[in-house]
Amino acid sequence: MTIKQFNATYLIPDDRLLFRFNTIEDAEYRFWLTRRLTLFILAATQHLIIKGLEQTHSPQAAKAIAQFGKEAIQIGPATQGISQSDAYQAASNYPLGSDPLLVIDAKCTLEKQDLEDALSLDLVLPGGANINLKMAGPTLQAMCGLLNQLREYAGWGDIPSVIEAADAAECAKESRRPSLH
Repeated sequence: MTIKQFNATYLIPDDRLLFRFNTIEDAEYRFWLTRRLTLFILAATQHLIIKGLEQTHSPQAAKAIAQFGKEAIQIGPATQGISQSDAYQAASNYPLGSDPLLVIDAKCTLEKQDLEDALSLDLVLPGGANINLKMAGPTLQAMCGLLNQLREYAGWGDIPSVIEAADAAECAKESRRPSLH
């Protein structure tokens, strides 16, 4: 499955996103994303992108490169007009049905795909089923840019830092260890 386009809408009464994407195979997938899940996806992808860049760059350079890529995707769509061919095109095939499914969890990992790192995003659906998306480069940046714009519009606050959360968990774990004298 190769993703062609993303589309998302913030629904104020439900405080969630209607997230959909279509593929070059003329299939469309529709999901409900909650605030918690959207913030997790943004934090995890940001963290994994930096970790991938740290394999070939210093930590400071990796953060700067990731930030530059994030800013480039935010500036790009605002300065360029969207042509009719760029407008979201609904597909005629709905493999999971035409009604959106609530995504109850997500798992993100970094994988090697051809010569570059790709994000593997598992969207966990009710009943234990999941759908896996593998994205790299512009596709990953487009998805993150769209989710980030809607996060800001919805007023969902800042993206939590994975590193700070991991450090806090480690500190809490260390404080529970018995002290030996």
